[in-house]
Amino acid sequence: MTSTDTICALATAAGGAMATIRISGAQAISITDALFHSPTGRRLADYPSHTVHYGMLCDDNGQTIDNVVVTLFRAPRSYTGEDTAEISCHGSRYIISLILQQLIGHGCRQALPGEFTQRAFLNGKMDLSQAEAVADLIASTNATTHQMAMSQLKGHFSSQLATLREKLLHLTSLMELELDFSDHEDLEFADRSDLLNLAKATEQQIAALSHSFATGKALRQGIAVAIVGKTNVGKSTLLNRLLHDDKAIVSDLHGTTRDAIEDTTQIHGATFRFIDTAGIRNTDDTIEQIGIERTYQKLDEATVVLWMTDEPPTNEEKQDILERTKGKKLIAIVNKIDKNGEHRYNPLTQPPKGQEEHSPHPTDFPVVEISAKEGINISQLEEAIYEAADIPSITENDVIVTSARHYEALERAHDDILRVIDGLQTGLSGDLLCEDLRLCIDHLAEIIGGAITPGETLENIFSHFCIGK
Repeated sequence: MTSTDTICALATAAGGAMATIRISGAQAISITDALFHSPTGRRLADYPSHTVHYGMLCDDNGQTIDNVVVTLFRAPRSYTGEDTAEISCHGSRYIISLILQQLIGHGCRQALPGEFTQRAFLNGKMDLSQAEAVADLIASTNATTHQMAMSQLKGHFSSQLATLREKLLHLTSLMELELDFSDHEDLEFADRSDLLNLAKATEQQIAALSHSFATGKALRQGIAVAIVGKTNVGKSTLLNRLLHDDKAIVSDLHGTTRDAIEDTTQIHGATFRFIDTAGIRNTDDTIEQIGIERTYQKLDEATVVLWMTDEPPTNEEKQDILERTKGKKLIAIVNKIDKNGEHRYNPLTQPPKGQEEHSPHPTDFPVVEISAKEGINISQLEEAIYEAADIPSITENDVIVTSARHYEALERAHDDILRVIDGLQTGLSGDLLCEDLRLCIDHLAEIIGGAITPGETLENIFSHFCIGK
């Protein structure tokens, strides 16, 4: 990638009524000027930054391609920090293609995915975590992921990292001062207990950021909810009801669902990933056995488990589900109340006839009575699912880590600061402590780009962006 090139690309989704083509680089305005014809006869080069101009865009033969509006952004007051022009034209694919051909013919190069944002990072318009937030903002599908991306784009994550860096630099400075004056035994720049308290406070902040990744990942990918139960209790019907779509095949035959079926929907602005699983029963069918095994695997992945029944389960079934859902949020569902309304029961506390004396101890898991077929109490079930997910209230000021790259850097920094704490507690020499502190600072700097120099690493990050950003 040559950062001195002038680049161009479609910056809006193709197929709409209008389109915007972005041009950035030293020749952005002059190249656009060569194609632009204003009714006033003035050239774009004569206008200041942040001005908008109407005119015609013509080819080399003087033929009009389209009536357009051109917006000028002069360096450094632009998204990329370079001279930038944005051409707003009609959304015809043919028109867009002609304009891009003309721009390239006059010296532009087609932009690579994420190249505009990469230039913004390289020109100091944003740090690396903010640049990555641009892609998250584009990919946001609900209010929660939008808030997380906006928080990062506004620099709240960067601000917390800057605060951590200052604390670590303070620790390092004190340690290095002691090393510089190690010959003077009577000089003490900081009590080791004070340094230890400062290191512990820093460790807690890093750990909190690192731990937020589990929440961020779930909110970004969708909170996994597994629907489990015996065959023919209505799991596929419930999935279709929750998704508002006929995603799964519904049949009265046992064992119809033989593999996990997944799809997402939103509840109160958060994305949930529902998983319909194969019915649990004893069977000699090899394929169905594989499906049941996959049911147990999906149970392990899920945050929330919907255990669906249409009759009181045996104590063995009850004990099995309680064992397999330890540490998870379990919701018991009594289905088919449209048929069995007079015979309702609590599957977690009420044993079937003949097993009363050996029933597992009652639990406090919620029980929701529904009719998946008729849609009775589905909204009540959705409320129970949302409550079980325990989604934190997120604002633009909250910092939730969503990137695996950021999480890995935080984990390495956490290991470094733990070694510092251990070293302070065991009387480790100052030079070794300083080395661990420097490593911690470097790992945190990787998140915002301060310690990343190889071009290959940057290109890998920005290659996941869409063209035009």
